Amino acid sequence: MINRVVLVGRMTRDPELRRTQNGSAVTGFTLAMNRPKRNDEEQQADYISCVTWNKVAENVEKYCSKGSLVGVEGRLRSRTYDNAQGQRVYVTEVVCDSVQFLETKPRDKYEEQQYHQQAQAPANSYQQPVQNQQQDNFMNEQPSYNIMEDDIQF
Repeated sequence: MINRVVLVGRMTRDPELRRTQNGSAVTGFTLAMNRPKRNDEEQQADYISCVTWNKVAENVEKYCSKGSLVGVEGRLRSRTYDNAQGQRVYVTEVVCDSVQFLETKPRDKYEEQQYHQQAQAPANSYQQPVQNQQQDNFMNEQPSYNIMEDDIQF
């Protein structure tokens, strides 16, 4: 038997981290994926429920938010339970073994901050670009080289 699922989509809401009675972390979220569009048809999407466990669940909650683009790999699981009204509820979800963060929370917030800073600047003023601390550290680690014009081959 084969039960493998690979999806890439955007989160429809912020992931919610919960703990089981024995302390295991579990995070649930829904992925939205656009269906292929036909002719002048309106854009439609599929919404797939996903669940992650333990360290993966903690990382998803920490680094992802509504709108984050993620790739998931896992298996399809169906289960049932009785709700508070006594009705049987059927659930089909992807139990994710791995989640790849393609666009994550810190990057989105950084880009949003940059956008708002640029939008608030007066039209005639020059604003020095704000650089990410990681980029600054990386740039400082690079050794500088003095290259003479005679050293260039072309």
